[in-house]
Amino acid sequence: MSKPTLSRRAALKAGAAAIAAPTLIPASALGRDGAAPPSETVRVGVIGCGARARMIRDGADVKGFSVVAVADCLKQRAEDFSQELSGGKWKAYEDFRQMIDAEQLDGVMVETTTHARAWVAIHAMQMGMDAYIEKPMALTIAEGRAMVDAARASGSVTQVGTQQRSMPINNWASDLVKNGAIGKVKAVLAPNFIGPFRWEGPPAAEATGKVDPWWDVWTNQAELRPYDPQLHLGWARWRAYDSGGLCFGVSGWGAHSYDQILRALGADETGPVQVELEEELAVRDSGRFAPQQTVGGVSAGIVGDVDTGAQYHGMAKLAGPRARVRMTMADGAELLMHLDGDRGPGLGAIFVGENGKIEINRNRVASNPKELTASADNPGPNTRPETAYHIENWVDCIKTRQRCTADIEYGQRANSLCELVNIARNVGRVGEPLAWDPAAERFTNNDEANAMLSRPRRAGWELPAVG
Repeated sequence: MSKPTLSRRAALKAGAAAIAAPTLIPASALGRDGAAPPSETVRVGVIGCGARARMIRDGADVKGFSVVAVADCLKQRAEDFSQELSGGKWKAYEDFRQMIDAEQLDGVMVETTTHARAWVAIHAMQMGMDAYIEKPMALTIAEGRAMVDAARASGSVTQVGTQQRSMPINNWASDLVKNGAIGKVKAVLAPNFIGPFRWEGPPAAEATGKVDPWWDVWTNQAELRPYDPQLHLGWARWRAYDSGGLCFGVSGWGAHSYDQILRALGADETGPVQVELEEELAVRDSGRFAPQQTVGGVSAGIVGDVDTGAQYHGMAKLAGPRARVRMTMADGAELLMHLDGDRGPGLGAIFVGENGKIEINRNRVASNPKELTASADNPGPNTRPETAYHIENWVDCIKTRQRCTADIEYGQRANSLCELVNIARNVGRVGEPLAWDPAAERFTNNDEANAMLSRPRRAGWELPAVG
């Protein structure tokens, strides 16, 4: 299966308006110009050189994975990144489009801020790139759908950074739930993650006079505000740039936890039919040490003898906007975003079924009865760096043109659960269910909620048309 792509050099000359034009197969895909074809080595560029981009170290033992260049709107940052990780061997670029054009890449890893991710990813895919896209993959549900559409139109092989989908033990335990090991799932308990704060610094109107070009590029779709290190370095805390909050919050950690739910329920390409806010949104400590809950007469607290989320309980020391949310799936299973940060699965969920419970967290599982997860076919904990499995799956799928384990559609559905939590909290109608159509990705009974499915974008930073 060949992937249609746009001539990179032509795209740069024609500008963003031309990026939806008919496409050509890149030279590297055919092994021309001295480049090895992807069947041997996948040539990768990294876009965004922040802390998360350093996970590419996990790909060191992945056969056929080769980083060759890096890009960041702060070129010095790209140069420092290259020096740190490759001794300066990787060429550093300020504009990722120039990197794609010059390096004849097979794929890119989009490690930018959340608010820039869709714009960068869609341009890269339309320039012929297969894409590894960090999570949360988008700032809004509408933005995420545009990314899926772009991937399908371009033929891009996509992997969203929800790496628990590639961890052997996580997939094994997910399949236990999906295949009926605990009978019909009645409820799923997941963390009640902190949401984002709203910026209360100088308004956008005060961004007057000369603006550094890199700050304009970094700001992307958001309002152009005066430079502030709290925005630049603490962007994940603020709603204008991310939907998470302190310690990654509902869209960062939630993307893992809620994706784990969808994987185990076999709901990879759908979502809930109802979303209900159960308490008013307020700034609360993330570890309230609430009593263990009971679902259908079954205790839904920590499963077995092992607290699988102990390493994440530092989140209990944080305070931010949070409120419990309940979602209902079409088959009646309830998703309860209730758990506090002082116990239970920090990056997973507890599945309560008719015949027992299974708790799935990152690289750890527990069950009641214990025999469910004590069987000989349990693959056990990771034997490699946790992201290595995920990078390897992406590289393999680039070569075979198959869907990745965390295909962009799956990423869209997990990200949507995070956004549904935020929307229910922001609408603020406690006890009034919002009816959600997962096929149309719209609410059927609340226009205020529908208005939150997208956001206005700053002029000049609109998403490119997908055709």
